Amino acid sequence: MAYLFLILSTLFWSGNFVLGRGIAEIIPPVTLGYFRWLTAFLILLPFTFRLVFRYNHLILKHIRYLLALAFLGVATFNTLIYKAMHYTTAINAVLVTSFIPILILIISLGAYKEKPTWIQLIGILVSIGGIAMIILKADINRLIELSFNTGDLLVLMAAFAWAAYSVMLKSFPKELHPLVFLQSIIFLGLIILTPFYFVELYFKGGFPLNGSTIVSILYVGLFASVLAFIFWNKAVREIGANNAGPFVHLMPVFGTIFAIIFLGEKVAYYHLIGIILVFTGIIISTKRFGK
Repeated sequence: MAYLFLILSTLFWSGNFVLGRGIAEIIPPVTLGYFRWLTAFLILLPFTFRLVFRYNHLILKHIRYLLALAFLGVATFNTLIYKAMHYTTAINAVLVTSFIPILILIISLGAYKEKPTWIQLIGILVSIGGIAMIILKADINRLIELSFNTGDLLVLMAAFAWAAYSVMLKSFPKELHPLVFLQSIIFLGLIILTPFYFVELYFKGGFPLNGSTIVSILYVGLFASVLAFIFWNKAVREIGANNAGPFVHLMPVFGTIFAIIFLGEKVAYYHLIGIILVFTGIIISTKRFGK
């Protein structure tokens, strides 16, 4: 069941990348992130209102831990992704985030001394080969003149934040209800985002309230926030961040399909080769699960 949850999480997040690109010029990045999490908070409120009071002592006990995860997973990751959508394509964004699994391995090794298996390393290296195929556009000479797009750098920063968030789930307090945990980090994340939202509102103004923007916010609030986070958190707690990490490599596949269907983005042959390598990498990484 954990693997199904991981697949659904990456599916929902891939849609989030494409949607973020599609409405980048309509809703400012911090504003989108703010209303995304406000929507998620309101969706969870009927289910968590009484639970929060019941577990308030545990929330206060683990407040520093919750605040760190709120900063990484709620405030930082999504805001950087939405900002990056102003500079890069949805396809490039989901492909660059494929660095998350190796970042998870590095952070796990440093924080918990968890050594990756050879199968995990081989699978991730194959996937990175796919990412290199995309970035270099199948031309090794581009290494000489390689320059970083601002959006791609923002996505890499977001990837680091998400990798750290995933690794820190290892320390999840078992006595804390999962929904209370999620509602807590959403609330703390909103507190962090609030001043940035008002600054952005002052300089860039609001956004038009119409069918498209309402549906977009509802999608990122329900699917990319509430459901995806519940599924990802549960799966990582069950099988660990190192084992869950390679499933992030499904995002380029889902994201590319969505970008072609909904945004009309073009896919070159090197995109396809890269996707094949990424998909091969996740198969290699998870092969041992069947043993």
